[in-house]
Amino acid sequence: MTTPTSGAPTKVTLRLLEKTDREIIKLDRPIVGAVYKFQHDFRANPRHPGLRLKQLEGHERLYSARVNADYRALLLHLSDSEWLLVAVKHRKHVYENLDRLSYGINQVTGSIDYVDLEIVESGMLRKGRPPAAPAASRPTPVAPGPAQERPLFAEVTPEQLAELGVAEPLIPVVGRLTTDEELLGLVEYAPRHTGEVLLRLRDAPYEQVLEEVTRPVEVRDVDPQDYQAAVERTDTTVITTDKDLESIIEERDFGRWKVFLHPTQKQLVTRRYSGPARVGGGPGTGKTIVALHRVKHLVDRLGPGHSKQVLVTTFNKNLAADLRARLLALGGPEILARVEIAHVDQLATRVVREADPGSTKSRIDDTRALNEWRQILLETGETKWDAEFLMDEWTQVILGQAVNSRVGYFKARRAGRGRSITRADRAEIWQLTERFTQRLDEKNLETHRQVAERAARLEIERAARLEAAARASEESGGLGNVHAQSATGAWQRYRYRHIVVDEAQDLAAAHWKMLRAMVAPGPDDIFLVGDTHQRIYDNRVTLGSLGVHIRGRSAKLTLSYRTTREILKSALRLLGDERYDDLDGDDETLAGYRSVLYGSEPVVRRTDSFEAELDAITEQIKAWHDIRREDIAVCVPTNDMVTQVTARLTKSGIVSTEITADGPRGDEGVHIGTMYRFKGLEYQRMIIAGVQRGLVPRASVEALRRTDPARYQAECKRARSLLFVAATRARDALTLVWHGEPSPLLGDLAAMADSC
Repeated sequence: MTTPTSGAPTKVTLRLLEKTDREIIKLDRPIVGAVYKFQHDFRANPRHPGLRLKQLEGHERLYSARVNADYRALLLHLSDSEWLLVAVKHRKHVYENLDRLSYGINQVTGSIDYVDLEIVESGMLRKGRPPAAPAASRPTPVAPGPAQERPLFAEVTPEQLAELGVAEPLIPVVGRLTTDEELLGLVEYAPRHTGEVLLRLRDAPYEQVLEEVTRPVEVRDVDPQDYQAAVERTDTTVITTDKDLESIIEERDFGRWKVFLHPTQKQLVTRRYSGPARVGGGPGTGKTIVALHRVKHLVDRLGPGHSKQVLVTTFNKNLAADLRARLLALGGPEILARVEIAHVDQLATRVVREADPGSTKSRIDDTRALNEWRQILLETGETKWDAEFLMDEWTQVILGQAVNSRVGYFKARRAGRGRSITRADRAEIWQLTERFTQRLDEKNLETHRQVAERAARLEIERAARLEAAARASEESGGLGNVHAQSATGAWQRYRYRHIVVDEAQDLAAAHWKMLRAMVAPGPDDIFLVGDTHQRIYDNRVTLGSLGVHIRGRSAKLTLSYRTTREILKSALRLLGDERYDDLDGDDETLAGYRSVLYGSEPVVRRTDSFEAELDAITEQIKAWHDIRREDIAVCVPTNDMVTQVTARLTKSGIVSTEITADGPRGDEGVHIGTMYRFKGLEYQRMIIAGVQRGLVPRASVEALRRTDPARYQAECKRARSLLFVAATRARDALTLVWHGEPSPLLGDLAAMADSC
């Protein structure tokens, strides 16, 4: 092995092992401060006499160094210039438990496994199981008798656990687990891969876990002594500045996971696909991270000298801004310079303005459009149809299928619309939609849906026109390369070589038609990520019918890296028994969806009045005094509640900022917004307020139960998805609160409520 020498460089690289921050954060504040100073001094000169760096007895690579009079840092020596910080422990615990510390290179994954059996078993003890006896005094295991609990993994042999990549020192411990609580206690401090294997093994057979969890990260011909190679396969963070460690420990490095690509996801990023491909999965499973790494992979594969031939798009400007920030963190300005990032409505607007640069129409949102529909019904005295139904029929059927004539509407499919209509009904609806569009024209207005539909038609026409030009050029002996351009850049067959779509479930049919026409059909053309359980707009599409054929090229992520198991379990209950599609006509489930984290159970509170509910929100935020205000959010169902909660927090001396369509208004304070505003965002702690009947879902939905049952179910389903999205924005803690009668969507969660 390599040992520190006097000729070694003075300054060294210091890495922090994943999960070590969880141990450090539990130390007293002064000790955490001493850890900050230690890492600064160690990086500058690990051989400084004050650090007292020394090899631990019986360990080839494990060293201790002085943090303060009572605490020691434990470090793995990787090379003369690189060290891995694995723990900070009281000096008594270091020297009394040397035989309980284990490390090595996992012969399946090729990564470094560090195991502190004392810490692992204390986690199990905290969950209700006494620790195992020390190795020297442990009795020989015996088969469980009738009165003993059956081990969780009784059907899995130690050899199979080893083949799955479970850390070797933990295999005997795994064999003794009998409850899920004990399993969670072990997983909290076990190496990441070991935890993922065991969590998946709890609800899937050995063969499935081997194929889904282990095979994607398996490494051939692992050198058990090559720690330099092993550390590159290990989840660590390189500490390059004093601020790095502060971010990791103080904030539990809340942003680190946003760009971290797990080995099981890497194959999805680097694979060559023969056509459009889709990655699905529940909240926090890393879909967006996969998309971002896919973007970087595509750009790197293009090589230098290419213009912006990769498009990254999503459904609103907030998410587009977030993608830009994450891509900058992942690949730096060099990547950003090679990528086009725009939300779909921005993209559609650009296409339409190219065709009609003199247009002066003002763009209106769905709320304004709905008001215009209501005005038409008032003016005409029409009572057979309500504004919401007509708005949905116009956007989903007429615009969604690019219907441009009365005859075309008579033939249009209305799958999923619920309410049946006759031919005479269609004639009436068409007449009303003509009046509606004429009204918008007279006011010089247009909706985003209209722009998207027009952009799709323009882009399809452009693609056909340039395809014809390319064929003509080829037939006349000219350049046949469909990506070729003239010397002046006068034409180009397709706008992009690759398109990556985030939050794909919320794009409308017109958006997909536009995107399909922007890239040549072929290998690696469109890569999309999304989860229909999180669909918050009524954009139901079948991608295959729109030319985006993903059959046979779909994958699903099932492991959440953000939300605790307790929060996840409650969030899944909010979905009820609803069925969700996979964007291509089949059903999709969250079967096997699980978390690597655990924490406290969500708090569920019922209050007697709105004033009491505001008090409960304020008290909860004050109780969370140990984290930054910006890592706390309050989610409410209406804009009025945003205003009222903001006023109450201000009165209580709590700084807050509203989340608008353009993002947070300010840089400081608790974030407050409606449920729609939280899509794609994450917070350490979350309050969902106003979860009561009449607000979630809104009161007008209840009237549909009798008049339009299918639409009633659709609206309830959308409300469930909104609640699910809101609940899964939380990482560590979730509070649900309301006054009066709870929302019917809470189901049995409402029975858990504490009154206040």
